Amino acid sequence: MRVVLLGPQRRPTLDGVVRSLGLTGSFAVVTAGWQEREPDDGELVSLLGGSAGHHGAVNLGLYRRGMDVAERDPVFAAGWDELRRTLAGLQEVYLLRLDYALRAVYAVQRRPGVSEEAVSEAIAAVRELDEAHLRQVNGARGEFYARLVPHERPVIAAHRDEVARILAGASALVIAGGHVGVLADVMHLFNVAAFVGSTVIAWSAGAMALADRIVLFHDRAPQGPGHPEVYGSGLSLVRDVVLLPHAKARLLLDDAPRMAVLAQRFAPARCVPLEAGNRIDIPDGVWPAGVRVIEAA
Repeated sequence: MRVVLLGPQRRPTLDGVVRSLGLTGSFAVVTAGWQEREPDDGELVSLLGGSAGHHGAVNLGLYRRGMDVAERDPVFAAGWDELRRTLAGLQEVYLLRLDYALRAVYAVQRRPGVSEEAVSEAIAAVRELDEAHLRQVNGARGEFYARLVPHERPVIAAHRDEVARILAGASALVIAGGHVGVLADVMHLFNVAAFVGSTVIAWSAGAMALADRIVLFHDRAPQGPGHPEVYGSGLSLVRDVVLLPHAKARLLLDDAPRMAVLAQRFAPARCVPLEAGNRIDIPDGVWPAGVRVIEAA
């Protein structure tokens, strides 16, 4: 499988990427991160070389399918709502603990004469918290899917069959940005990873949703810098990487001590900024050399 990660597409490069890859024929498109705007894919389809309904560009309609499941399978919908409440509670407690843990890291880091070992030990406590939280989140999702097995539920099974059929005939899967949580949820629900073909192209939140660990971040939020937080697992088509779209706008990249903590916290995973114009080709899971990453020191 070939995965191509792109920077944000406000000045699109997608059309050039498609041409450079020699892709022709059909494309499967995911715009579920746009939520209610999911059908507004005309510009995206045109960048793929066609017009809506032409050139085989088919929107998988995953957000719409999720809404259909919610309407037609009330038992699953009730369980899904319960899962969301559980995950929100886990995230709330995690963020409270994370705030104290990272404040401790920065306090130790700023202390005159402190050893690198002391800083590393403080960061190790944050790493343990991150890993425990990810296990809890994945455990809660796993318990939910074990109790309400999607492929045993007729509405979901029918949608999965349609998604599999579309992907089987597509030369590439193209995933746009938007709300990363929604993207990850519906792509998991309809088992997209199991049906993906030879090529995936994704950007912004779409790229984040491909990783084995989704990290939310915003150092420049109106209410002040937030802490990068582990949200959950994406499709795991890209592993050992933390993808950071719009890094220049959202991270304090000039704050070297803060960036060092970010990099060390998630190591050995690479913390990779994704800016407009960036392109990273990953053939068969092999990470290319020369990609800019945030350094630990």
